[in-house]
Amino acid sequence: MPLLVTGATGPIGRLLVSQLHAAGQPVRVVSREASPVFPKGVEVVQGDFTKGDLPSSAFHEVKGVFVFPAQGGVDAFVQQAQALGVEYFVVLSSLAAALEHVRDQGSASALHHLAVENAVKATGIPATFLRPGTFANNLLAWAHSIKIEDTVYGPYPTPRQAPIHEEDIAAVAFAALTREGHQGKTYAMTGPQSLTRVEQLEAIGAAINKKLRFQEVSPEAFQESMSKFMPAPIIKMLLDYWSDTVSQPDLVRPTVEQVTGRKARTLVQWAQAHLADFS
Repeated sequence: MPLLVTGATGPIGRLLVSQLHAAGQPVRVVSREASPVFPKGVEVVQGDFTKGDLPSSAFHEVKGVFVFPAQGGVDAFVQQAQALGVEYFVVLSSLAAALEHVRDQGSASALHHLAVENAVKATGIPATFLRPGTFANNLLAWAHSIKIEDTVYGPYPTPRQAPIHEEDIAAVAFAALTREGHQGKTYAMTGPQSLTRVEQLEAIGAAINKKLRFQEVSPEAFQESMSKFMPAPIIKMLLDYWSDTVSQPDLVRPTVEQVTGRKARTLVQWAQAHLADFS
């Protein structure tokens, strides 16, 4: 029976589709794009899943679904999935939804991902919730200044965070969708190392064989420069996270290895997989 994957062109969904296909698992994806590039044999349903009006054929013989936390919300989609016989959800959420820190209370990420989780729970269908911490992919925001001047500008050089490789998130999703014993579980996950932002930059430098520099700027200067590109609640969330993890480093979680049986990928490994982005 096919598994249905939403958010299939994103960094997690794309990798999940590849992993499922490589394992011989029939995969059906939902995509807004008419002709997205997927491995041969992957079935594509065109549409916006957040509207909850996909053709019923999208759910034909589908029992398991990967739910991407789309900004448009997932309420209508999971209700449609429930009505058409889906029996299991694997949901991409966020560690912010655990509300482990004061900074998470009312944060943009916590509010959004809790709404996604609650929509799924309201269906009564068994689910597994994946709660990754900060994505290593967020460091792609540094790519331009690294290419231009081997320098990154930002506040708070010393907070310690544990960025997680997108391949590892996809691998946990793969396990939850294809193996027994994951229903009803909530998985908090991180990368294998808690690194300062300077050390994160050094990991990228090691991968691309360059000496890179972190140039500290004030939180106020960062807020002013980013306000042209990013909503204020997101800027606040980032600054709160960086500020807090100076004195309260990210806790490294062993979840990836526990679920997949293999060690979580390091940040250097992530950077090596993204050489083209930084070179």
